Amino acid sequence: MKPTDVPTRNFPTAKEECRDLPPHPDYDGPGAAYNLAFKDESFLLRQDMRAVRMQLELMKPELLQNEQGVKSTIVIFGSARILSAEAAQALLTVAEDRGDEAGAARARRHIAMSRYYEEARRFAQIATAACVERGNHVVIATGGGPGIMEAGNRGAYEMGGKSVGLNIVLPHEQYPNPYITPELCFRFHYFGLRKMHFLMRAVALVCFPGGFGTLDELFETLTLIQTRKSRPRPILLFGREFWTKLINIELLIETGMVNPADAQLFHYVETAEEAWGLLESQPELAAPASAATP
Repeated sequence: MKPTDVPTRNFPTAKEECRDLPPHPDYDGPGAAYNLAFKDESFLLRQDMRAVRMQLELMKPELLQNEQGVKSTIVIFGSARILSAEAAQALLTVAEDRGDEAGAARARRHIAMSRYYEEARRFAQIATAACVERGNHVVIATGGGPGIMEAGNRGAYEMGGKSVGLNIVLPHEQYPNPYITPELCFRFHYFGLRKMHFLMRAVALVCFPGGFGTLDELFETLTLIQTRKSRPRPILLFGREFWTKLINIELLIETGMVNPADAQLFHYVETAEEAWGLLESQPELAAPASAATP
């Protein structure tokens, strides 16, 4: 008999065992220790079990992405506060109708920044279409929330591709945007493990304007590559004017805080087409040999 001919497992699965557990009124009450350890929520949430919870946050996205055939990702970072052009224009219309000058000024600022939403959306469309056409397993991955994250997932969705959303629990709840592939929409407690998952499959990182969270993700990536903890991969910064005002790399070089070569760890881009032009020749983004045209 071949191993594959064995009709059943030798032991019941954990799921089956949980389903078939008989009740024990004398030991199932509050505070009882009788429950199976992996089914005991109060036990799993103890402070002493932090290491186990961290392991679970590492393993769940890893296993489920494997099951979905996600081998590599193009990660899109950026602000949750950047609106689409339509949403920004709607805010301006409402503010002007109310005679709200302060609101109108904020809306005009949103309109000016909305070009980044549109570029992120367009980039995700281009990258997804190319990867689907080439038959490789590279998908868009974002932080799963609104703004630039939504734009990335939206662009992939509009081209019929899968995309990943790595959400995080925040004091003001971050709701996942509606364009993430449901089987690839995850929620994290630990920022560190979320950032690790951003990089584990990344073949490139595309960073749009953002605040503290975006800067945290960007600088951790740069640090890991600079210190050779992570292999080099392209890092694209959308919007030279924004980034050169925010990060004075020349000052860091002049004062010896970084090496001149560190300025080559990233590239500035302005459009989705320019960004894809820098990435499309990457080995992971090329068509697999079996899919290549003879």
